[in-house]
Amino acid sequence: MVAALCVVAALPGRAGAAGTPSPYAFAEGAETVDGTTSNVEGHRLSPGKTYKSSLPRVGQRFYRLELTAEESAYVSVTAVPKPGTKVTYADGVEVSVQDADGNNCSPLEAQEARYGSSESPRPITATAARRVGPDEKSCEGAGTYYVAVERIGDSAAARDNWDLELHVASEPALRADGGTAPPRSWDSSTPVPPSGERKPREGGTSFNRARGLESGVWGAAIESGETLFYRVPVDWGQRLSVAAELGSSGGGGERGGAGRGSARGTGYVSSALVMSLYNPVRAHVDDADTAYDGKQKSAVMDPLPPVAYENRFALTDEVAAMRFAGWYYLSVHLSPEVAEKLGAGPLELTLRVDVDGSPKPGPAYAGSPRPADEFGVTERDTAAAKRGETPAGSGAGGVDEAMVVLAAGGIGTGVVLLGILGVWTLVARRRAAVAASAAVVPGPAAEHAPAEFGPPRGW
Repeated sequence: MVAALCVVAALPGRAGAAGTPSPYAFAEGAETVDGTTSNVEGHRLSPGKTYKSSLPRVGQRFYRLELTAEESAYVSVTAVPKPGTKVTYADGVEVSVQDADGNNCSPLEAQEARYGSSESPRPITATAARRVGPDEKSCEGAGTYYVAVERIGDSAAARDNWDLELHVASEPALRADGGTAPPRSWDSSTPVPPSGERKPREGGTSFNRARGLESGVWGAAIESGETLFYRVPVDWGQRLSVAAELGSSGGGGERGGAGRGSARGTGYVSSALVMSLYNPVRAHVDDADTAYDGKQKSAVMDPLPPVAYENRFALTDEVAAMRFAGWYYLSVHLSPEVAEKLGAGPLELTLRVDVDGSPKPGPAYAGSPRPADEFGVTERDTAAAKRGETPAGSGAGGVDEAMVVLAAGGIGTGVVLLGILGVWTLVARRRAAVAASAAVVPGPAAEHAPAEFGPPRGW
């Protein structure tokens, strides 16, 4: 019985007591590196790897890349303030890839992510690139390049260092040069979100623990101040749409005093729920948010095009971001102000996800990406989305994997079931929401439907 409880307690999900946001789960085994104040001393970052670092309030921090002439490199930086940190509209993080002359390799200036109108501390991600191709004229050739990371904004309250996660991906060039024109047209009509009963699927606490989703209607509980991560496999030629809904609190919809404890208060929070979409290299695609006053609300992203290599040549950022097949990541954040104005306790979150269209052949790459299989969808990925698994090596596999471990240990079926039910009962009482077993194998996928998206801030 004890063994069963231990294993079930280790099942993926959110750690920590009810009402306390779980910390960001950094990549398992990520090397900790220090950024330097001088570019020449920067620690070398290797494509295909993830690193942990930190960022002070003032000053740039540098890292180093050694790249060939035939690979595009994408460096994503996820900034993680400490819980309770005060942030303002303009606060954020900026990242750039630079050559030996200090020129930015991205088509625009350094790429940035800001907290915006929510002014709510949460993991935010900016991605910069050094790209190769017939239309790329900057940062050509093999050699040493530099990654510069810096805090932006002027919040006097944000004095603490922010933790950083740096993820580096490499995309090989094509075997033969192709055209540089984006797709001429695509269906930009607003998709119809999926309907039907929602299936429980609790989110993860980072890109590294993001829970897999396939098309359908999914439900979870979300605490104020919490950020949930999901991932959806989208193949070449397929179109992704997502909508999020926040359930009613039963506290009414008038502006007014705050409620605490189990009873809901009345009030109003602008940008209460913030939903962000990222592509396989963690480059920002689009955001959607909604205010909340205790009544049910929804956030829907603008329509996105089907995934195509040629999208990278588009002038609009949201289209250009849909340039890779692979895992697309969704983060959903609930402002801590919701608890302050409307009372503590989790709210019900519903995600309506649709992946529409049949997979098409991908581009003919001249080599292999790093990480391997970064830009594509395999049968294993599709199965992982169906089962709600987290990324391999994250240290938090799906419930199915835990069951295999239990079975291998020779624990009797009855004991296993009693252990699981016991823990689930405790979790249900503590969270008063969807069970922490949200990774159970879902039923048949709901009928297709859509939602919406937009752009990464000029990456």
